[in-house]
Amino acid sequence: MAGGLVALLDDVAAIAKLAAASLDDVAGASARAGAKAAGVVIDDTAVTPRYVVGLAPQRELPIIGKIALGSLRNKLLFLLPAALLLSAFAPWAITPILMAGGAFLCFEASEKIFESLMGDHAEAEEAATVDAKTLEDRQVSGAIRTDLILSAEIMAIALSELPDLSIGTQAIALALVGIAITVGVYGLVAAIVKMDDIGLHLAQRQSPAAQSIGRGLVKAMPVVLRVLAVVGTAAMVWVGGGIIVHGMEEFGFTTLPHLIHNTAHHVGEGVPVAGSAVAWVVGAIGSAIVGLIVGGMIVGVLHLIPRKAAH
Repeated sequence: MAGGLVALLDDVAAIAKLAAASLDDVAGASARAGAKAAGVVIDDTAVTPRYVVGLAPQRELPIIGKIALGSLRNKLLFLLPAALLLSAFAPWAITPILMAGGAFLCFEASEKIFESLMGDHAEAEEAATVDAKTLEDRQVSGAIRTDLILSAEIMAIALSELPDLSIGTQAIALALVGIAITVGVYGLVAAIVKMDDIGLHLAQRQSPAAQSIGRGLVKAMPVVLRVLAVVGTAAMVWVGGGIIVHGMEEFGFTTLPHLIHNTAHHVGEGVPVAGSAVAWVVGAIGSAIVGLIVGGMIVGVLHLIPRKAAH
């Protein structure tokens, strides 16, 4: 998945280069920055489908369209100018802002896990009592809010690849990256959530092979969507924890970041096959553990302590 999205970004950068030869440096910078941010793109792709699970099928694409427009607004109207201003006048503020966003992601994911473990169905019961329009608006708002944090990380990573360019070139490159990633992510999300409809269409074809594939898609997609919902929650913990770990390192608190990095490195070296992939997984698990601890602490403060006080 990551390779396909990186290729998409490369294609967009190539088109920009052909369309305006004078912006060769922008196209190259956009490709570099987009590839650097591809890791967060995977998380964004995994997180978004959970916001349309359980809603009316005919509203899935319109909801994804609303979220995509919100994502573009996040990136181009809010995050791009904010990133450029902070980079120019207050670069010291970027890391703590990102860490606060990472903590929010950890909290949202940990809250979902807590509610699942405790059997708290209040949200589902509340959803059953509200009209479809209110529920849809709530889901879209939640998705755009989560996207804001993930998009901030994408823009920050992309900006880190453009340190020596003028502010105008940085702005154009960031805009290209933001648009390409949004189109790639939400195009893929739309394909995922409508795969069951594609399966139904194939199942009605005369070809036995098409019918078999269609029935397989119809049976598989509910499982795929449930798995993506779990992956999305895990991704929020991983990304949020990773942002916090990176921020700790930036501020000189290197013990925990180095522990995670060294553990991942040593485990990867000890595996004869796919050592780099194993090291990446171990590092991601370390970041996720940090994310769960931070998110759990916030959940405890906001939920458990008030409940205990109420009793």
